[in-house]
Amino acid sequence: MKQYRTGWISDVHLGTRGCQAEAVLEFLRDTDFETLYVVGDLIDIWSLRRSIYWPQSHNDIIQKLLRKGRKGTEIIYIIGNHDEFLSRFHGTYGGISLQKNAVHRAADGRRLLIMHGHELDTVVQNLGWLAHVGDIGYTLLMRGNGLVNGIRHLLGYGHWSLSAYVKAEVKNVVGFIGQFEEAVVRYARDFDVDGVLCGHIHTAASRDIQGVAYYNTGDWVESCTAIVEHYDGSLELLKFQPDSSTGRIANQPEEGVLQPVEA
Repeated sequence: MKQYRTGWISDVHLGTRGCQAEAVLEFLRDTDFETLYVVGDLIDIWSLRRSIYWPQSHNDIIQKLLRKGRKGTEIIYIIGNHDEFLSRFHGTYGGISLQKNAVHRAADGRRLLIMHGHELDTVVQNLGWLAHVGDIGYTLLMRGNGLVNGIRHLLGYGHWSLSAYVKAEVKNVVGFIGQFEEAVVRYARDFDVDGVLCGHIHTAASRDIQGVAYYNTGDWVESCTAIVEHYDGSLELLKFQPDSSTGRIANQPEEGVLQPVEA
């Protein structure tokens, strides 16, 4: 089992067919942390309100997180928009701390604002109905992922994300991501931090924006990514890919791992 000082995961979306639950379980089995941040949207209440989907693997993820908490891992749950009902329950329950956001101090002294990111999404905040319509469209696209990958599996090819490809190719989406990242950085400046780490847009990233380090954890629907902190304070992006030969998830560090930014 790999040991890290801190870990961050976000946008697991339990309760949806798009959730890569086996990848999440593999990650939780193979890694251990002093502190684990769940950066929003662990459970997708929006989807569960439309239809109930909750296989055993989704329950196993909840049990695995609770077990880590009982064994001494500090678990901090940052509330997102798909699990916004939890915002009424800020506090500590069963060893899990529910918070709007947090400031994390890395081993090298840097301070990072931890937030989900929906607070800076103008569609979510101002046009809630449109966000729900978009979520339905995204769900349909994720079902297309399943069909495409079923065919690829029969042909002997590995996993490929149709939804991630569409996001990368649509210029309006690319423009939105850039605006979102800049808005998050502007917001973080009010907290007098060295960097900000969020989720929400399902696009893992690490870059310097106007002198502030910007990190995004990605998700466990399209990319299966997490961010970890080593004991020297450096951050690394881990990407999990299905291993077609064993049926297990191969832990593969992303090319261009997240590098620490000097405070």
